[in-house]
Amino acid sequence: MNQMEHQELMPQNDLLKSILADLRRTVREYTTATTESSCPAVRQLFTELTNSTLRLQGTLYELMKHQGIYTAPAPAPRQLLDKKLQEAEKTQQELRQFTERRNSRWTPHAHQANVEAHPPNVLPPYSI
Repeated sequence: MNQMEHQELMPQNDLLKSILADLRRTVREYTTATTESSCPAVRQLFTELTNSTLRLQGTLYELMKHQGIYTAPAPAPRQLLDKKLQEAEKTQQELRQFTERRNSRWTPHAHQANVEAHPPNVLPPYSI
């Protein structure tokens, strides 16, 4: 047998890390596809693919962690977590207030149209 056949193309640890990185990337892409999809069936498909890929990624991570290939980062200090939570809650409150202000300005009674509504000039290129 040729000795080249017995040599690995990539060390196992590097291969597993590469697969783990690909699974993370795939989850991000499936999540984007899910949020951008307007068809319920397609949205459901990408949701299922995302969940399946997350389970596979978790299984691979646990295997790598058990074998000592991948170590989890140290836990974040509680004070830092509390600060980040407060910042997120403040941002959420600001966004809620902004949305409420914008929505209240655009109520049907805020502005009456001065022309009649007209049908669209073109038809959609496809139908569902």
